[in-house]
Amino acid sequence: MTTTPPFPFPPTYNFPPFFTPQPNTTTRQSQLEKWSSLIQSWCRHHRQYRISLIDAVETPLFHNAALRKRLDLREARAVVDWMTKSEEEGGGGRRAEWISDAGDSSLRNGAGQAVAWIWWRRPEEWADVLAEWIEGTGQRGTVLTVYELIQGDVTMSQEFHGMDTDVMLRSLNVLVKRGKAQIFGTEGQEGVKFF
Repeated sequence: MTTTPPFPFPPTYNFPPFFTPQPNTTTRQSQLEKWSSLIQSWCRHHRQYRISLIDAVETPLFHNAALRKRLDLREARAVVDWMTKSEEEGGGGRRAEWISDAGDSSLRNGAGQAVAWIWWRRPEEWADVLAEWIEGTGQRGTVLTVYELIQGDVTMSQEFHGMDTDVMLRSLNVLVKRGKAQIFGTEGQEGVKFF
């Protein structure tokens, strides 16, 4: 069993004002960019694809115990909300997406907005990684199950090994839209043919 090495926090994490919303617009933008980068790096390091803010605000991600500083739930939600917006909207490049209990991710800042996908790689980027692996391993024309892609021995050395099933399916659907794959089978038993 391998243990994950400790997460290397950036220097800004030990700077107390990092945990306080900055009133200056330029400084605030920089702060949000740094938080976005930290959250993405944290999730990538810990192989997390979604976070529950209610749980996460109690973790070292949002709580620097040495400084006795933390982001509260409201501010953590504001950071993730910024991450959900495109650069054109003045946001963080769609590096997060709210997960709604009702399946409606269009509701923002609502009471139910406490769980979010964190896109340290967006589904389109994962699709590129998968397509590269398919091409590099000569898997074109073969059929693999979603389970094999996520848990199979053949993918153990790949970054997508152990991926959240929903993220894998979203990424595979990108390949379907590009005409590079076909998904078939029933939920939980999906197979994929790559072209």
